[in-house]
Amino acid sequence: MNYSKYRQLFDSEINQSDEKIDLAKAALYLALEDDQKFDPDEYLNALDTMANEVQETLPETLYPLKIIKSINNYLYNDLGFTGNTIDYYDPRNSCLNQVIERRTGIPITLSLVYLEIAKRINFPMVGIGMPGHFLIRPDFEEAGIYVDAFKQGEILFPQDCQERLVQIYGQPVELQPQFLATVSNKQFLTRMLTNLKAIYLNRNEGLKAIAAIDRILLLFPNAVMEKRDRGVLYYQLNLWAEARQDLESYLVNLPQADDAEIIRQLLAKMSQNL
Repeated sequence: MNYSKYRQLFDSEINQSDEKIDLAKAALYLALEDDQKFDPDEYLNALDTMANEVQETLPETLYPLKIIKSINNYLYNDLGFTGNTIDYYDPRNSCLNQVIERRTGIPITLSLVYLEIAKRINFPMVGIGMPGHFLIRPDFEEAGIYVDAFKQGEILFPQDCQERLVQIYGQPVELQPQFLATVSNKQFLTRMLTNLKAIYLNRNEGLKAIAAIDRILLLFPNAVMEKRDRGVLYYQLNLWAEARQDLESYLVNLPQADDAEIIRQLLAKMSQNL
């Protein structure tokens, strides 16, 4: 398949074992498809600089809470990073270069900045894919604490996470163990792309939504629901050859899906208009 050079960079980065994927590089390669006028190395260097400056502020006794306090003070007080509550669905909030440049973003991209700084000061942290809100935590067993990078690095305990879920959904939600499970690097990137996909769908930017799905499928080639969504978008854009390929693949994999009959009707309509 003939990818753009930016897509090739992303594909090359993710085409290795999950633990070897450099999240910052992969995220910057994602951003290159929307903004081709920046050098990823400039932003990798910016992360290095941030980490070096945090390192200089660390206390002699490196307790986890003290390290988190140092990162929080640097990111949110010194640099002024903040969650973008004014224009949450601005696609720039999902582009790591823009987040570093503008010092604002959404939970997952602010978490990424935080994770990259923590990694560089030898305080590894991991992403937590809580529904509706992304968190991070120190990477050791039974840490018991979570950090909300969107809310100034607020430290949360499981009960706080429960309350956060209720706030997000506006109704009682029981905290399930899987809600606080760690995510792999590929899952992290997929969540970023899923956010972009939703943003572009809401903006009726079908081709950009398709580009997000394309990259999700590079990460998880067997994500049949993504093939269905891409097929429907192709159909809406009158790209029927591409639509047929995706929708037929979907039916082969899920012939008894709840929407299978609707998909068959779309395929029949395309056949009638050939």
